[in-house]
Amino acid sequence: MTTWWRRIWMLLLTIGPGIFCIGYTIGTGSVTAMLKAGSEYRMGLLWVLALSCLFSWVLMEAFGRFAVVTGSTAIRGFRENLPFGREISLLVIGGIVFAQWNSLAGILGLSSHGVFETVQLFGVGRGADPYWPVLLIAATILGAMYVVLLRGEYALFERVLLLFVSLMGLSFVISTFIVPPRLADVVGGFVPRVPDAPGAALMVAAFVGTTMAAPTFVVRPLLLKAKGWTLGDYGAQRRDALVSALLMFAISGAVMAVATGALGYTGRSVDRVLDMVEALTPLAGPFAVVIFMVGVLSAGLSSVFPILMVAPLLIGDYRRGRFESRSKLFRVLTGVACLVGLTVPILGASPVPAQILTQVFNVFVLPLVILSIAVLVNRPALMGRYRAGWLLNLGLLAAFVFSVLISLTGVLALWRALGP
Repeated sequence: MTTWWRRIWMLLLTIGPGIFCIGYTIGTGSVTAMLKAGSEYRMGLLWVLALSCLFSWVLMEAFGRFAVVTGSTAIRGFRENLPFGREISLLVIGGIVFAQWNSLAGILGLSSHGVFETVQLFGVGRGADPYWPVLLIAATILGAMYVVLLRGEYALFERVLLLFVSLMGLSFVISTFIVPPRLADVVGGFVPRVPDAPGAALMVAAFVGTTMAAPTFVVRPLLLKAKGWTLGDYGAQRRDALVSALLMFAISGAVMAVATGALGYTGRSVDRVLDMVEALTPLAGPFAVVIFMVGVLSAGLSSVFPILMVAPLLIGDYRRGRFESRSKLFRVLTGVACLVGLTVPILGASPVPAQILTQVFNVFVLPLVILSIAVLVNRPALMGRYRAGWLLNLGLLAAFVFSVLISLTGVLALWRALGP
């Protein structure tokens, strides 16, 4: 058994940059969106998840190919090789940091509430006011993460994320077998349709925002460079992109399936993390709840960790085109991100609606990111014989159209949700 797990661990280590991508992509935002969708629409939005993961694979391949062929990073490449490259780079950085810091606040709120509510389920602190315990839990998580960020390098970051992602995936897959959905719902989920229900359009936009997340792709070349991958690792890069996309689909689909099996057939929806905990307890007992909550907490930590780094990484990319984790800028900006992350716990906002709304912001910069990389990977002077072929270009075109449609859907959905 030890040898078997060691082989799996070594395989996962070979797709290290992909583990970062999964960490950026599948957090409590993704878990929240999948849980709410499964509880309200069963597996009806599985086709949105499938398309998002398919296009994520295309984009990871495009950005990864650009990185290993040119030796450049994304923001640096935009700045130096595109018309109005400086303006485009700054717009991408600003859009990503704004969306990710908004997501961070929701993630911390949801993760902290999840820990508090699970502890309450076992009789500890039952009936207590959640405000101060939740705030203390959030501050403790951020403090621990900040200490690791100050002391580590890329290899350590990769292994920390690998641990969180492994726990998350294993927990959700086991939970799926405990409360499985009906096979007919799984098959029917691949048929494209938007449920005729309030909030369905917002949920579709949140799905794409959390799965086709712009930082997942923009940061990828920086991570490949930090790992030392070059043109000699062209095949490894392609395998890394494919495996990452498949794992995204499997883990996110498992969360949706758990919510469908536990809540989708009862008519109940997820408005609090405790809703899911209470639904699992009579079906499978406290042990199943612990397994599921390990997955939720791991998802939160696997997203908090890279999101704290996103601003200094992108600014370092813009200035020098390399991964920097020892600079004063890195320490300052990760500290600022920690303070931003505490806003939802400090305000005492309801974590589930806050997390759904923050995920929608992620879609707005995506069309610009896709268009920019499409231009770069088609330049013979940059890519040579590795320039994009018709299949990659078709995928990029489809991803761009899809992202524009989802961005428009997100604008309309936000207008309805936040308007008078």
